[in-house]
Amino acid sequence: MERPWLKNYPYRWDLHYPEISLYDYLRETAERYPERTALIFIGERVGYREMMEKIDRMATAFAAMGLKKGDRVALMLPNCFAYVYCYYAALRLGLVVVQINPLLTARELSFIVRDSKTSALIVVDAMFPVVEQAMLDRDIKNLIVVPLTGEKIPAGLPVFDEILERHPPNPPHVSIHPQEDLAVLQYTGGTTGLPKGVMLTHYNLVANAEMTREVLREWKEKFDENEEHLCMALLPFFHSYGLTVCLHTGLNMPAGLVLVPQFNADLILYLIKEYKPIIFPGVPTAFIALMNHPEMHNSGLDSIEVCISGAAPMPVEIIEQFEQKTGSSILEGYGLSEASPITHSNPFIGVRKPGSVGMPLPGTDCKIVDSDTGEKEMPVGVEGELIIKGPQVMKGYWNRPEETARTLRNGWLYTGDIARMDEDGYFYIVDRKKDMIIYGGNKIYPREVEEVLYEHPKIAEAICIGIPDRFFGEVVKAFVVLKEGAEATAEEIIDFCRSRLVKYKVPRQVEFRRELPKSLVGKILRKDLSIEEQRRRRLESLAE
Repeated sequence: MERPWLKNYPYRWDLHYPEISLYDYLRETAERYPERTALIFIGERVGYREMMEKIDRMATAFAAMGLKKGDRVALMLPNCFAYVYCYYAALRLGLVVVQINPLLTARELSFIVRDSKTSALIVVDAMFPVVEQAMLDRDIKNLIVVPLTGEKIPAGLPVFDEILERHPPNPPHVSIHPQEDLAVLQYTGGTTGLPKGVMLTHYNLVANAEMTREVLREWKEKFDENEEHLCMALLPFFHSYGLTVCLHTGLNMPAGLVLVPQFNADLILYLIKEYKPIIFPGVPTAFIALMNHPEMHNSGLDSIEVCISGAAPMPVEIIEQFEQKTGSSILEGYGLSEASPITHSNPFIGVRKPGSVGMPLPGTDCKIVDSDTGEKEMPVGVEGELIIKGPQVMKGYWNRPEETARTLRNGWLYTGDIARMDEDGYFYIVDRKKDMIIYGGNKIYPREVEEVLYEHPKIAEAICIGIPDRFFGEVVKAFVVLKEGAEATAEEIIDFCRSRLVKYKVPRQVEFRRELPKSLVGKILRKDLSIEEQRRRRLESLAE
C-alpha cells in the first residue's frame, strides 16, 4: 500500500518491538536507573529500586490469595502508589487487569465485574460504599481497600498498606507469552449499548509504548542521560491514554511520574512550580483551564518542554494561544482504546500541522475508506472512515464475537471516526460517525462548528450536538462556557458563526453553561448533553 507520510518521515518506520511482558519491560528500565525517581505522590518520592520491591511484594500477596494466571484483578483507583504497585504486580503473575473508573455507579461497576469475571478488586476507600451497593459478595473472592481519602474502613476488611508490608518481595515465576496473553481489559465508555472489554496483550501495550518513545526520541536525546526528568501524570491510569503515555512510556523513558489523583487547576500549577516537570500529557480541557487560570504566568509553566494532547480534538486557536503563552510545544495526537490507544502524532521534529493529528506512528498503517461500505479507499483530501492496522491493535472485544467481527475486518481496525489525509500523509479527524448531524441530507460534523466557536474571544469551552427539527431533521445546538467576566448573548454567538460557516451549519440554539459535563480524564461528554436534551424535550412534550 502507498504510505505518503514516509516521504518526509522523521522517525524510524521499522521498529523492533521486544516480545517481553510489561513487567519485564519496566524491570529492565529499573535495573538501569535503580536510584532515579520513579514516582512522586503527596510529597513522597519513590525510586525505581524501591518501586520494584513494592511491586514484587504485592505480587507475592496476590499469589498468596490463590490468584492464578489469567484471573481478573480489577483496579478501582485514582493515580497513586497503590495503582502502580498493584498493576505491575498483577502483570508479573500473568493476571489480567480490569480497568475501572473510580466514579462508576454501582450498576456500572456490577456489570463490568460480572462481564469480565473479576475475582479480585482493589478499591479506594472513598468508593467502598459503591462496592457494597453493587452487592458483589458472590463475585469478588478477594477485596482490598486502599486508604487514601481518610474515609473509615469497616473492621475486618483487608487494607492495602498492611498487606504490602507483611509479604516479602519473592513472588513465584510465571511464564508470559506477550503476543497471546492478555494484560488489560480496557472497557470502552459504552457510547453504543453496553460497555465492551477491549482485550489488550502485553505485546500490544509494549509496542505502543515503544512507538511513543520513538516520537519523543530526538527531543529526549537533547537531555543529559544522567539527569532526572519528570512527567506530570495527570491523566488517569484507568484510561488507556494515561496508561500508555504516562505509565508505560513515561516510566520507561525514564521520566519519574508526578502522580495526580484528580484534576484541579490550582494543584496542577502548584505541582508544576514545585517539581518542574518537562513532559505534560493532557487533554484540551486541561490546557484550556490552565491557560485561563489567573496564576498561569507565575506557575513556572516554562519548565515544560513538550505537551501531548489527546482523547479529544484540540482547537487550533487553543494550541496557538497556549504555545504562545508558555513557550512549550503541543503535539496533538489520536488514538482509541482498541489500539492501545495511540496511532497518530504530530512530530516533535519536522513539520507540525496544527489541527491535524499528525502522521501514523511507526509500523502503523492507515487508510481512509468510504463510510458506507468500508471497502473503497478514498482519494487524498476526501473524507471517509479511518481504518488502522498495526501491532498495537487489540485482539478483540471480550466475549463479543459479533462486535469484534464488525470492528476488525481483514486485519484492519475500523475506528468509526471520520477523517481525511492530505498529500503529505497527515491525518485530520473530522468527527465521529455516530456524532454526525444530518441537516436536510447535508452532513455536519460538530467539530467544524466547535472550531469556529473557539475562535470567539469570549468563549472558554464549547460543544455542539444535533437536536430534532421537524423540517430539516436535525439542526445544531451549541453549549457554551464563557471566559471569566465575559458576557455575550446567543444572538451574538450565532451572528459570529454565520459570518464563518455555511448557513446550514450555523447553530440554531445557544445555551450558556457555567460548566460542561466531563469525564475524569477531562473529555467533554457530548453524550450526556444529548441525553439531557432528549429528556428535556420529552418533559416538554408531556407538559403540552
